[in-house]
Amino acid sequence: MTQTTKPMAPVATSVTGDWLTRWQTQEVMGMLTSAGHRAYVVGGCVRNALLGAPVSDIDISTDAPPATVTRCAEAAGFKPVPTGIEHGTVTVIAGGIAHEITTFRRDIATDGRNATVAFSDCIEDDAQRRDFTMNALYADAAGVVLDPVGAGLRDLTARRVRFVGDAETRISEDYLRILRFFRFSAWYGEDLDADGLAACAALADGMGRLSRERVGNEMRKLLSANDPVPAVWAMYHAGVLAQVLAGADPRALGPLVHLAPQSNWMTRLAAVSGGDVGSALRLSKAETKQVALLREAAIGTASAGALGYHLGAQMARDVMALRSALLEMPLSPDVTADIQCGAHADFPVKPADLMPVFQGAALGAKLKELEARWIESGFTLTRGDLL
Repeated sequence: MTQTTKPMAPVATSVTGDWLTRWQTQEVMGMLTSAGHRAYVVGGCVRNALLGAPVSDIDISTDAPPATVTRCAEAAGFKPVPTGIEHGTVTVIAGGIAHEITTFRRDIATDGRNATVAFSDCIEDDAQRRDFTMNALYADAAGVVLDPVGAGLRDLTARRVRFVGDAETRISEDYLRILRFFRFSAWYGEDLDADGLAACAALADGMGRLSRERVGNEMRKLLSANDPVPAVWAMYHAGVLAQVLAGADPRALGPLVHLAPQSNWMTRLAAVSGGDVGSALRLSKAETKQVALLREAAIGTASAGALGYHLGAQMARDVMALRSALLEMPLSPDVTADIQCGAHADFPVKPADLMPVFQGAALGAKLKELEARWIESGFTLTRGDLL
């Protein structure tokens, strides 16, 4: 599903909502603070709450080491799961709700993909290792927001996706942050930050170190934004898009988004690249097949009605918008009616109508021939006409 609109800018320095005030989250945070530790919700949940956007995952940051988090959870009757214990993360299940709790950390060494970390009791250490200032915002159980880097609230209000500290340093720690920069800019930003964009362009070659799965996951999210066009064009000019998809061309993406605002990420991917996106992004077999089908149908010659009949109304609309964008041709004013006609048409000839004159492969061939004639007629030929 694509994002419908960019969320509003924050107007307060505190957050609230059912995601924070429900007893499960309050008790999970309370089990740490009652033991003398600090506990803050952090990252996406705080950012989205300030923007008035939906909150899904609950991340909690604490000065308590993982072993202490585990003991506190067990003492409170909750279930701790060591989902990333080597990185300081314990997932605590309370009342069926997962809370990912991570100890404050600082980086010891990085290689562009992974980091060796040391635990810290300092929230500033934890904030300095995060990617963007808008993701380095914390809030206590009462919803009071902390901004350790001193720029998160200001940048979020300005819709500025900006790296924490030096952009090239942050990227060199994990080259996936290049794609995250464009993805967050598409979802939450306005104009792309010049320093961040320059750093992404300078270090684009480092993306070759990333797994295709991680790259593919970021591209899914980027192309699902309400309007990914400016970010994708910026990727193209920075040399990043070529690192992701060799030969990709974003020219058709803008017209597609204009013609089909609710098109899904696979349709948009088909507009950007006609190459082997399946292996480049490690898509599933079903996703690879869908992108190929969209592309092939768009550059084919099947009518809007035929597409509606074979693919269904929604996919046919996407294909026709994609065809218009790729071929730089206007959509017919009758395209919606033609698609609906095909989508609701019911082929009037049944196999029994042709038996026993036709059987086996001959029966299938004859049905296919008659169906093609019926579609070509605009679904007007009757059973009697066809027989």
